[in-house]
Amino acid sequence: MNPAFETNPLIERLPKHLKQFIKPQDYSEYTPINQAVWRYVMRKNVDYLGKVAHESYLEGLKKTGLEIDNIPNMYGMNRILKEIGWAAVAVDGFIPPNAFMEFQAYNVLVIASDIRQLEHIEYTPAPDIIHEGAGHAPIIANPEYAEYLRRFGEIGCKAISSSHDYEMYEAIRLLSILKEAEGTPQADIEAAEKQVDFLQNNMGEMSEMAQIRNLHWWTVEYGLIGTLENPKIYGAGLLSSIGESAWCMTDNVKKIPYDISAANQSFDITKPQPQLYVTPDFAYLSLVLEEFANKMALRTGGLSGIEKLIHSNALGTIELSTGLQVSGVFTNVIENEGKPVYIQTKGKTALSYREKELVGHGTEHHAEGFGSPIGKLKGMNLAIEDMSPRDLGAYDVYEGKKVTLEFEGNITVSGEIITGSRNLQGKIIIIRFKDCTVKHNDTLLFQPEWGVYDMAVGKKIVAAFSGPADVNSFDMITHVASSKTIKATKTPEREELEGLYQNVRNLREGKSSDLSLEQIFENVKANHPNDWLLCVEIAELLQKNNNQELLTPLLAHLEKLKLDRPKVAHLISGGLELIFEKEKV
Repeated sequence: MNPAFETNPLIERLPKHLKQFIKPQDYSEYTPINQAVWRYVMRKNVDYLGKVAHESYLEGLKKTGLEIDNIPNMYGMNRILKEIGWAAVAVDGFIPPNAFMEFQAYNVLVIASDIRQLEHIEYTPAPDIIHEGAGHAPIIANPEYAEYLRRFGEIGCKAISSSHDYEMYEAIRLLSILKEAEGTPQADIEAAEKQVDFLQNNMGEMSEMAQIRNLHWWTVEYGLIGTLENPKIYGAGLLSSIGESAWCMTDNVKKIPYDISAANQSFDITKPQPQLYVTPDFAYLSLVLEEFANKMALRTGGLSGIEKLIHSNALGTIELSTGLQVSGVFTNVIENEGKPVYIQTKGKTALSYREKELVGHGTEHHAEGFGSPIGKLKGMNLAIEDMSPRDLGAYDVYEGKKVTLEFEGNITVSGEIITGSRNLQGKIIIIRFKDCTVKHNDTLLFQPEWGVYDMAVGKKIVAAFSGPADVNSFDMITHVASSKTIKATKTPEREELEGLYQNVRNLREGKSSDLSLEQIFENVKANHPNDWLLCVEIAELLQKNNNQELLTPLLAHLEKLKLDRPKVAHLISGGLELIFEKEKV
């Protein structure tokens, strides 16, 4: 791992399956144009957001040590974030939602280390260091909000996805990469947009993950706080977008009181949002989160919980009333009167208790799947887990005894008991049989030739959630994204322009430069007539040095650029406003 990550012990605590997403931040890859883009956005943000952002934002900028003039490096960020109980890691663009939220649960910010192109300086659908570093990092300096973010990650990473969710993640990731990349053919973008639209219109019933992602979007990414009449910005997507942070404050964007209904409001990541939600304060965010969590299979369990896991076709866990946890890919449930009476997994399965794998019950032992009855014995009010040793003896549930257990729902288990395992409270959680036959009516579910039968004990499923109970039970180092972020193409023209930006940066920092401002300006006019940001940076230095002789023709050039490139006219004006202290430009 890159030594820059070792500055924060929170990163060392991360499980291996999260560390697989981390990549080194190669600071040398940031070009002079990248640095200029960061500086422009940060200067505009600090100027404008001081009026419209939640008060925690500017305080957080100071606490997290973010510099206006320099793209942050992970080493410096981790050193400072450590003081507020957080850490940061670099990743390559979008990562799967479950992983993103699990990082948050460990108090680790995920930062896409790429930076948007100059052409997308106002907004990019792809996550970048401006969005993550300048958007997310400052606001977590507020302790109440930071705890909301951590708790959101803790609950969110347990949300069960549908099989469509991962397809949607891959489609959105590809679209964001293509839209941000330089020179992507329009046909490729349109094909990616068509795929996202198709998936959005054919998702079926919203999964827990889709719903909690909506809550995340309308709070962490695009949240407003305060009153409907005078809201302030705290969402990172708005804090990092100089376009949307201004647009969202107009009457063109509908303001809605935030509540749990936001879980059902989908969003389009590639377009400005038509409505935003306003929370009265950060504490209210946590109330809504808990309200949503109360409806998740994580807390409701039952038949619907196991059915969600089956529909997800992914690794998940059920927890029984005894505390026993079964982790695997669930394929079948037999129900009776609306209750699950038998569950089945396929392939590698592990049994755990309190998030720790039970000795002898890992994926090597349960390599071909696992099945077990759930519930009470037929005609008995007393569940096996609640039986005392005397009760168990009375029903021949005893080592060395041959027994037939008839469960509600017509599940029968017949065999010789080898032994039983108890939890810390003394409740039986597993009974091991040999020469065992398990049936549902006349359907054979397990036969003696298959070997030893381990029966889970639990009268009901109290929880169902995504992922394993013990992260060490499974090899989860498997993530390979179907698309990778695309770097800007290096051309002789681009290299020359980067050199001009570097010279201006050197002059601003009092370092030696190969060219004068006049020579740089003449070169820009002759060879890079469409570039506007460098001219704004030159204007800043000319105004500072009171060089009116060169400033006049440069401003005239920028005025012409406004006419020639109306889409960037407001960006030019915005940059000049910062220089001339709000004089009309």
